[in-house]
Order: sequence, then structure tokens, then C-alpha cells
Amino acid sequence: MKTNASAFAAGLLFAVGLAVSGMTCQGCVASVTRVLQAVGGVGRADVSLEKAEAVVEFDPRVTSLAALRHAIDEAGYEAA
Repeated sequence: MKTNASAFAAGLLFAVGLAVSGMTCQGCVASVTRVLQAVGGVGRADVSLEKAEAVVEFDPRVTSLAALRHAIDEAGYEAA
């Protein structure tokens, strides 16, 4: 079984940066990170309050950019 790092290196995972608005504290960062990591096919989610963004590595065979945005929106934030 491939690790997330080796899957990314093999081109199986895509990385995308999403602007996330509505985050005001580290609790918000934790919430966005949690909902993204709960999406099937997500290998990694790095969320930054300072940059107001989430960088997500995901398997496009399992999930989509629209699903990532939806998860963020459903958590009460806005993804662009």
C-alpha cells in the first residue's frame, strides 16, 4: 500500500489551494482541517489562518474539488 507521500510523488494525488474566508481563530483552522480530512480521498490538509487558505492533497479518483469546497461551506466557512 502506498503512503500519502509516495502516492503524491507517483502522481496519484493532486494538490490544490483554496481560499477560505470566515476563519477568525485557531479553532476555525482546526474545524476546517477536521472537515477536510474527513472527506474520503484526502491525503493531507494544511490550513492557514494567516493566509486564509487550505492546501489539500487529494485523490481525484475518490473525491473532487467541488466536494472539498462543499465540506468547507457546510462547516460554516466559505471556500473559493
